Amino acid sequence: MSKEQMKTSIGGQAVIEGVMMRGPEKTAMAVRQPNGEIALELWAGSSPTAWYKNTPFIRGMFNFIDMMKLGYKCLMKSAELSGIDMEDEEPSKWEKKLKGLFGDKLMGVIAGVAMVLGVGIAVMLFMALPTALSKGVNYLAGGVIPNIGLSFLEGGLKIIIFIIYLAMVRKMPEMKRMFSYHGAEHKTIACYEAKEELTIENVRKYTRFHPRCGTSFLLIVLIISILVFSVVTWQNGLIRVALKILLLPFVVGIAYEIIKLAGRYDNWITRMISAPGLCLQKLTTNEPDNSMIEVAIASIKPVIPTQEGADKW
Repeated sequence: MSKEQMKTSIGGQAVIEGVMMRGPEKTAMAVRQPNGEIALELWAGSSPTAWYKNTPFIRGMFNFIDMMKLGYKCLMKSAELSGIDMEDEEPSKWEKKLKGLFGDKLMGVIAGVAMVLGVGIAVMLFMALPTALSKGVNYLAGGVIPNIGLSFLEGGLKIIIFIIYLAMVRKMPEMKRMFSYHGAEHKTIACYEAKEELTIENVRKYTRFHPRCGTSFLLIVLIISILVFSVVTWQNGLIRVALKILLLPFVVGIAYEIIKLAGRYDNWITRMISAPGLCLQKLTTNEPDNSMIEVAIASIKPVIPTQEGADKW
């Protein structure tokens, strides 16, 4: 079976000093520990049986939320396994007070607050700010820009903000390493799809870019949002942002179906769809070193189903 014929449903995510892989039956996370050993976490997966997780254009948002929850859980666990949250300093009075107030639930509370803040920042950066900037440009232009023009201007600003955000994040040393693990994840999946033995030497020769990447998915979401949000009112900025939030599941649903098609087929249409996302992955992936590839291999092997073809995309 050639690389073009083999398309796996196994997907993953880079975590702190490691990689998480999700297969049709199991999910695994491999993390490089401070002592150099690889810690492997493995748990049973659950095939989506609910109608809303299998119905086209509806399943996208629910599966996206599931993946976000799993990804966040793995990030928190990888921080613990990698030793990044180990502190030798004496806790401050504020930390002691929080610990006394929430006890063992403290990390869960911190994670919840961080998630809420993350969603709020995303809404501000990619919904409120582009709308405000577009209205400001229209005001300076004398209000002559038609609504469809404002929608495309807003969409272009969202994409620019997204690229600037990724470029800034990429400069952080911790994110550079995570993006290298991201590259290791992609290369390992590509090697598996090519039906080659999963060794460091074999994995290294494959590309670090993959059409089913989350980066490509987010870019498709931004592009689809330009078309969908073009019908939303521009009379009131707050109402426009609120309506965009309500329409977001619809946008994600369309983007999900597009990314599935792009990952399943290889023709000029899907290559054209994948091209912008693959280009953007130059920011979100780096070439990994051998130790990172070793971690990615350790994470994918346990989730490969015993029955051949059970992971067909």
